[in-house]
Amino acid sequence: MGLAELASRAKSRADQRLAHAGDVTPQEAWDALKEHVNSVLIDVRTPPEWAFVGGVKLTELNKRPVQLSWRMFPSFEVNGKFIEQFESLNIPKDTPLFFICRTGGRSLDAAVALTEKGYTHCFNILGGFEGDVNTEGHRGETNGWKSSQLPWEQA
Repeated sequence: MGLAELASRAKSRADQRLAHAGDVTPQEAWDALKEHVNSVLIDVRTPPEWAFVGGVKLTELNKRPVQLSWRMFPSFEVNGKFIEQFESLNIPKDTPLFFICRTGGRSLDAAVALTEKGYTHCFNILGGFEGDVNTEGHRGETNGWKSSQLPWEQA
């Protein structure tokens, strides 16, 4: 699927007032990461989440996720150096970027922030890595990357 078509579908799901390319399902993100060789997945969770919950596995695509926290552990304050740290990666501004967090909130904020800095293809992954809680209060079964049966690993 071309980026224009993906953006059109994604934007229809997103709040039109928000400045980002739109929201994509985990499967749409996986397909785009596979199709667009220069695309990048950015995991904006915290180091404890990466270590204890697991993360997206992109080895099948010969890629690795960028791990860059939007909020800092343990204070959970916004990372005031996020933009600077991201820009130091020297990723071209027209690169397809797919942002993921636990459930989709922090990743949306990061996608909007980088769009405001001139990055043109910032997508938020719906449901994040773990998704919403189910009726028993557990994550990973309702929506998100894990429940979509996409590759992931736990350290």
